[in-house]
Parts: sequence; C-alpha cells; structure tokens
Amino acid sequence: MKDTVSRFQTKSAEKAADLKHRKTINFNIGKYNAVVPNGKQQFAELELARERAKNLKWRAIETLDQHLESFESNISRRGAKVIWAENAEQALAEIGKICEEKNCKTLVKSKSMVTEEIHLNHYLEKKGIESIETDLGEYIQQLDNEPPYHIVTPAMHKSKEDIAKLFAEKLGTDPSLTPEQLTLVARDILRQKYREAEVGVTGANFIIADIGAVAVTENEGNGRLSCSMPKTHIVIVGIEKVIPSMTDLGLFWPLLATFGTGQRITSYNTIIAGPKQPGETDGPEEMYVILLDNGRTNILASEKQRESLYCIRCGACLNACPVYKNIGGHTYGTTYSGPIGSVITPNLKEMGDWKHLSYASSLCGNCTEVCAVKINLHELLLENRHEAVVEKETDFSERIVWKMWKTAMLKRKWMNAGSGNMKSWVINKVGKAWTKNHGKLDFPKKSFNEQWLEKHPEDKRKR
Repeated sequence: MKDTVSRFQTKSAEKAADLKHRKTINFNIGKYNAVVPNGKQQFAELELARERAKNLKWRAIETLDQHLESFESNISRRGAKVIWAENAEQALAEIGKICEEKNCKTLVKSKSMVTEEIHLNHYLEKKGIESIETDLGEYIQQLDNEPPYHIVTPAMHKSKEDIAKLFAEKLGTDPSLTPEQLTLVARDILRQKYREAEVGVTGANFIIADIGAVAVTENEGNGRLSCSMPKTHIVIVGIEKVIPSMTDLGLFWPLLATFGTGQRITSYNTIIAGPKQPGETDGPEEMYVILLDNGRTNILASEKQRESLYCIRCGACLNACPVYKNIGGHTYGTTYSGPIGSVITPNLKEMGDWKHLSYASSLCGNCTEVCAVKINLHELLLENRHEAVVEKETDFSERIVWKMWKTAMLKRKWMNAGSGNMKSWVINKVGKAWTKNHGKLDFPKKSFNEQWLEKHPEDKRKR
C-alpha cells in the first residue's frame, strides 16, 4: 500500500507543478468542451436519453448472467468460440494458446482498454510475438513505451511537436512533419502490419445479447481492419459491456459519440456476429470471444458499487475532473484513471492498495453531472472511503485521530476548550499535512458558541 500511495503522491506533486503539461491538457480538453454541445443538439430530450440509457444498463447488469448466456448461445451458433476467463492470467493463457496454434508471429490490435488491463502487449512480447497497436493514439504511446493517458484519447498529453520529435527518434522521419504527414507515415507502416498479421485482437464497446454479436465504434477504421484482415479474430471484453438488444445501439452509440468526442456519431460502427460464413468472401476464418471477469463480479456483488458497471467508457468524467486535469492520467498508476478509475480500481484490485484514489477528488460532483449514463460517481467515491474504514484499511493513527475528533465534536465543552491561538498552533504546526499544500488557518480567539452566549446570556441560563 505504501508504494502505491507514495508513487501517487510523488507524481501528483510533479504533474501539478508542470505548467507545460497543464497547458497541453487544457488545450486538448478545451477543444473537447467546444464540440460536445454541438453533439448534444441531436437529442430532443438529453436528460431523458441519459436516464433511459441508465435504466437499460441497470436491467442488463441486474440480469447479467441471463444476457451473457444468451449472447454465448447466439454467437456460438454462427461458429464463434466463447471463452470465459475469471482473471487476467486465464485470459492471457487462452490468447497464448490460440496464437501458438496459429503459429502467430505478428498480431495487430485495435484500441482496447481491457487489453491494457491484462497487460497483453507485455505478455506477447515475452512470447516473442510482435503486437502492434493500430489506433494512432495507441501507436504513438507504444512507440514511446507508455500506457494510454486517457480512456478515449490515449496521447492527449502530447503536443504535435512532441509527436513529431518521437517519430523522428523512433522512425527516422523529418522532425518538421505536420500532423497530416505524420498520420500518413503511421498509416503506411500499419497497413503493412495488417497484411502480415496472423491474428487480430479487438475489444468491444458493447456485447449484444439478443442477436449474439459485439459492437465496435471507432473513427479510424483500424478496428475493422484488425478484425477482418487476419485469419483469426480475438475479441477481449469485460462482462459488464452487455446490452439487452441490438435496438439499444440506437441510443448508446450516439451517447457514446457525443460524450466521448463531441460527435453525433463516430465514423465506423461495426456489428460483428461471428467469423466468415459459408459463401462470404470477407472476414476472419475463426473468431474467439473472451468474456473477462477480473474482479467485475466483486463489484456486481456490492449493491451500491454495482452502479459503476453501467459505465460505457466515454471518458467524459475524466475531462470534467479538476484533479485529472491537474495530475494527468499516468499519475493514477492504473489502467482506468479519473473519477471512474478511482471508483472501480479499489474494487477490481485490493482496497488497501488503491483506496487513496478515492480521496483524490474534490467531490465537486462534476463527474456525476457529465456522465452519459448518470452514474453517481461522487457518491461511489464516498462509498469507497466508507468501505475502506469498515474493512479497517486505514492507518492506526488515522483511526485514533478521527476517534478523538468524534469524541470532541460530541461534547460542547471539548469543542470550546483551548483558545483560538492554541487551535491555530495545533493545525499549523502539529497538523502539517494541511498547511503543506494550503494557506495557514487562523481560528478566532473565541468560538461562535462562546460569542453567542456572551451576547445572549439568557440562553446559557436555559441550559
């Protein structure tokens, strides 16, 4: 626990003081904020659409087992193989087995946060398999040997000058290339990898139960190429991504596009319902779908935290969070950053090691305000804090301090004890944790209660 906390505190202090980083993030989030209102105009009743989406996800999660079984039955009939993985190790082992059977040397991978969650690239590298990120942002991050910075825009923290410099160092290009020219360089490299790859890996934005299919939405076409050009297609998706019906996409796709990137709809929206069928000329010969738990059923078991499984990974809460905008995505030290990451990470992993993320919040409620499916994120952050206390995942000294505070707050004489100067000294000298990052606190010499009784002595006689 100490390692995760100390790393977070150190990186937070560094990034909060990095003005260049803040300028880049504010510029990119500013562009996002400028276009989102335009995307929202497509909804005649935006709040009703968000509420309906939340209700659909509520129904899907409350009957998750039924929907997943329906999905498996329907997609299996068309030749896809469904694999259930309880944890990251099982998922990686299954992928390794498939790659070995296909004699895979090169694997192309579309943007997928769940593959980041299980550290797929690192696993494949150890097995001698070249794994290529084909989303431009993810490709940039892979070149720089960094994980994604943001759920939707992986290289948000990099300026165009940073990317031009990176391409010059890694690919030998001219450092003065424009963003358009850099994109064409990446396009030429990746097109060759598509032709070479034996296996393609994608995630899924949604699992469609009633027809047995996965839905993928993107802006570059790399997802379609990754699932169609290689002979083998592997989908890795968290079990919470299920939706009851294909007709629900008419609501979820526009919501995801608007809250994710400010678009009315993304450029490429694909429904994949199995491998190439008899008589078809396009598509993979084999398709595998790995349904990943990896701690999600722990969240499902909690009546309160279950709501966090409604998330459609639009990233809106990250863009709205004042903490995220100051410390950045990598500071969190985990796959999912920002408010949603702070909610789910302590429940997907160990509460004791990751509870500090739920305190990295101003509790302003802006994350809840912008959530596409109206998850009460700030309340869930408080719930995490409560669970950490109940599970005794707090330090002994912290428990003692709060016990003393509770005792004092329940007795008026104790609250009035000590002069204002003494209270100020205790906070500013002994309690340095506050004054380290805040201004000095100066308490009045007399409490409000004492001042009131001096002006209204009759109240004192009544007691």
